[in-house]
Amino acid sequence: MGSMRVDHVSYAAEHDGAKATAERLGELIGVPPVEGGNHPRFGTLSVILPLMHQRYVEVVEVLDHPASYKAPFGQVVRARSEEGGGWLGWVLAVDDIDKHAERLGREPARGNRHRPDGVELTWRQLGVRGLQADPQLPFFIQWDEGVEHPSSAGASQTRLRTLQLAGDFARIKEWLGRPEEKISPSIEFTFVAPHGQPGLLSVTFETPTGLVTV
Repeated sequence: MGSMRVDHVSYAAEHDGAKATAERLGELIGVPPVEGGNHPRFGTLSVILPLMHQRYVEVVEVLDHPASYKAPFGQVVRARSEEGGGWLGWVLAVDDIDKHAERLGREPARGNRHRPDGVELTWRQLGVRGLQADPQLPFFIQWDEGVEHPSSAGASQTRLRTLQLAGDFARIKEWLGRPEEKISPSIEFTFVAPHGQPGLLSVTFETPTGLVTV
């Protein structure tokens, strides 16, 4: 198996949209938001909060676009925003997405977005339907070669510290195909048994002014 690391965490926009939601999150964790542009294949738009160590928070909003009803990513964003918004999931960057696709019996989906400065970011992603069925599960992303990582949009002094999940670590490791390894040595994972829906409950950030949990 190739490399695997936590790439970003996704937050579905609250009632007033991605920009206002990202402003609130950015104030909490000390990171100015950066407009990310639209995902035409998914019918969504994003605002980015860059973090240290090539990671970021993506705040996503569903658009009134046919793709947002057809694409699994658009569907999960729409469902979460209709519930009032909040943490949507976590995403792992891999360098061998075809092997994971073969292992899981799924096809990677192409993704792209145009930043406001006109630069196009392109990638392949896999496993959004897994997240849809069981929200504790991460999905996988492989950035195309030469693509500038979204975290480079700002010089952040805030890092991702802890992910708290409602769910079962054994189930996640089975999904990853890595039963023995830690997912990401620099990030802590805490698990609670879900009384309702499994999923990403909270994220703790290490900011210049201390720890902040959202």
